[in-house]
Amino acid sequence: MKDLIQNILDLAKLKRLEYADIRIIRRQNEEIEVKNGKVEALIHDEDFGFGIRVLFHGAWGFACSSKVTKREMETVFGKALKIAKASSKAKGEKVYFSSSSPVIDRYKTLVSMDPFETKSETKLHLLLKADEIIRRNKKVKISEAFMGSYKTEKTFASTEGSYIEQEIVECGAGIAATAIEGSEVQVRSYPNSFRGNFATQGYEWIEKLAIETQAERIAEEASQLLYAKPCPSKITTLILDNSQLALQIHESIGHPIELDRILGTEASYAGTSFLKPEMVGHFKYASELVNVFADATYPGGLGTFGYDDEGTKAHRVPIISQGVLVNLLTSRETAHRLGKESNGTMRADGWNRIPLIRMTNINLEPGDWTLEQMIADTEEGLFLKTNRSWSIDDKRINFQFGTEIGWEIKNGKLGEMVKNPTYTGITPTFWNSCDAIANRDDWQMWGTPNCGKGEPGQVAHVGHGAAPARFRNVQVGVMKE
Repeated sequence: MKDLIQNILDLAKLKRLEYADIRIIRRQNEEIEVKNGKVEALIHDEDFGFGIRVLFHGAWGFACSSKVTKREMETVFGKALKIAKASSKAKGEKVYFSSSSPVIDRYKTLVSMDPFETKSETKLHLLLKADEIIRRNKKVKISEAFMGSYKTEKTFASTEGSYIEQEIVECGAGIAATAIEGSEVQVRSYPNSFRGNFATQGYEWIEKLAIETQAERIAEEASQLLYAKPCPSKITTLILDNSQLALQIHESIGHPIELDRILGTEASYAGTSFLKPEMVGHFKYASELVNVFADATYPGGLGTFGYDDEGTKAHRVPIISQGVLVNLLTSRETAHRLGKESNGTMRADGWNRIPLIRMTNINLEPGDWTLEQMIADTEEGLFLKTNRSWSIDDKRINFQFGTEIGWEIKNGKLGEMVKNPTYTGITPTFWNSCDAIANRDDWQMWGTPNCGKGEPGQVAHVGHGAAPARFRNVQVGVMKE
């Protein structure tokens, strides 16, 4: 493999290109799904290929192939160069690409149990057992259990002399119960909605989730929601559990701080951002209690890796410090706009995609409260758990989220369950209303394996650490005219 890579890098140097890199990626995916006591899916697939990126006269060219041979690599290199030459004639602003010292290294996710060496029978038994427990509740009409395992072996090399090998292993699992009576449909999930929670760990992570121990509870909560009172419509105090807060961070902090989105290169697919580069260091994004880090080094986070797809080492960098925006997610091409170096967020969804700025682990630092203290300190409000829906505008400023379940808070105690809870807000107003964050005991990492961006579309795996937090004067429920 090294000889094939070196041949391409030698060609790039002979052409006197400003820069070139190559990524060779082998990826394995296994997904198992059980529904209503039957195996719905048992999928194992693998792909293998490479992508070449070249910089010519300030313009990029990219090409790729699944045929990893010397001749094919040379052909693909020629295509990438041809695209770069054509782009250089039509380009607007010239690409500035910062230089970097060469890196030779290997990185591997630490796992105790390789999920691809764990027997399928073991995985199926776990899912079928959880599914069977859910179905004991007669109000539940749909029971689901899911498990996914992913392994990515990646080799990166560049004309700067970098040669980096990585093996990243990811796992996750989840269950869901759907209760139905007449036209009323209610869903409860564990440990999170949309197929569960994921981490860069081995099968030991799935065992730790212990989905079968929570199956009875989520089935019971789904059935109780059928008869729960509707979410009221009012302005009130809101406490979000850590899983819903992770989604709130993702949509209203993670995406707005992507510098390529701010600069307009993501506008056609998923919008822009209300932020501007000149706001860094000045803009009061949130209350002084809020501290957010982008941390690609956090053990087990779904956005954890050794190096990004430009060969930049994983970073832990502050994004919001005591409520003030202090940094953005950057690449080697964009960081100079802030007078900084790349903080290592360029990642691609496989060998056939060009790298984009992507979230890593965007984590909210814990506070000083316990969840119990936070509830006890709240005279009136709602406590909401587990995302059900989300909607946010192209600039990432106006949002509405729904959760699977909620409870009223009255006189410092949890009260009646409420169904179909929703809340809405404006990003900086909402985050500035945060007046309490739970401590490390209630802090948890959540993996988001379905973050979309780019054209052609790319799906990234990212993470968010959060503890429950309280927000004042939030509109909940359907707004009345």
